[in-house]
Amino acid sequence: MSMNSYGHLFRVTTWGESHGPALGATVDGCPPNVPLTAPMIQQWLDKRRPGLNKNTTQRQEADAVEILSGVFDGKTTGTPIQLMIRNTDQRSKDYGDIADTFRPGHADITYHQKYGIRDYRGGGRSSARETASRVAAGGVAREAITALAPKVEIKGYMVQMGEKKIDRDRFDWATIEQNDFWCPDAQAASEWDDYLQWLRKDDHNSVGAVIEVVARHVPAGIGAPVYAKLDTDLAAAMMSINAVKGVEIGEGMAAAALTGRANADEIFMGNDGQPVYSSNHAGGILGGISTGQDVVVRFAVKPTSSILSPRQSIRMDGSPYEVITKGRHDPCVGIRAVPVGEAMMAAVILDHILLDRGQTGGKRGKIG
Repeated sequence: MSMNSYGHLFRVTTWGESHGPALGATVDGCPPNVPLTAPMIQQWLDKRRPGLNKNTTQRQEADAVEILSGVFDGKTTGTPIQLMIRNTDQRSKDYGDIADTFRPGHADITYHQKYGIRDYRGGGRSSARETASRVAAGGVAREAITALAPKVEIKGYMVQMGEKKIDRDRFDWATIEQNDFWCPDAQAASEWDDYLQWLRKDDHNSVGAVIEVVARHVPAGIGAPVYAKLDTDLAAAMMSINAVKGVEIGEGMAAAALTGRANADEIFMGNDGQPVYSSNHAGGILGGISTGQDVVVRFAVKPTSSILSPRQSIRMDGSPYEVITKGRHDPCVGIRAVPVGEAMMAAVILDHILLDRGQTGGKRGKIG
């Protein structure tokens, strides 16, 4: 029971540690003849890599992906695709002081309680560096989606940092790529920049965030009732990301405050003979199956636990100890969680497209 894999037909197994020689992913179930090269994957890793700007960790990793198998003449062969990313800027000495200490908010203590051994250098498998493997696998998924459902678009962005939220009236898709936070509200991004610099330099603290990921033009009919719901797998995928503590689909928790009339997405026939909806409180999924609307997922990321402010904890022998975490860390890990959320969305959407092809052959019930 290694529990290092996810997916049904499009199955990903990640491997490696934060301070080991390399990490990566084994991708099985990708259809053959999908165009795939290292640069196609690298563009997504470049969004996640550390040291990208002043608001992320200054660890300098190129995150250069290598394709070791499963691709021939620039196309997938249908066999397992092995992806590797070498670690080149580890500073394991930064973690020497906490070799026998459990850092508050980290998985140190639970790993020790479960396994009786832990890699204290950056957290080993529990490190957010593991997500580089997911982004690489997500790059493969994106190319397969392009081949099978070319209209699908996947986009992630930050909608909240701490208590500071975007103004939806200022939402601009073009703004997302123009600031450090992948934020669709330029004014909010400017305010967040000042706030995060103060938090990191003066307050020696960190802050959480909320990321929204949208998949547009997802075909209606993917997903399944009960145990293979599209939203079930999306929720599990997002919750598996390091530091995520909450996931919402569509209206999410806010749906509890709505009435039935307010929450119901009314249905009409469009001019093209396809159903259209008055709203999207359901987040593009009804009964575990996609409606053809935007699939909307949000997840909450907790504040980075590695901070320079002293926190009380215990050592391996049970004695009390004051911890100040050294090293290079993200003041808001939510920034680099955006491309990770996109990757998980891509992997799940592709997985369900393949599942649907296997069960229904893509045939749909007729309306009208």
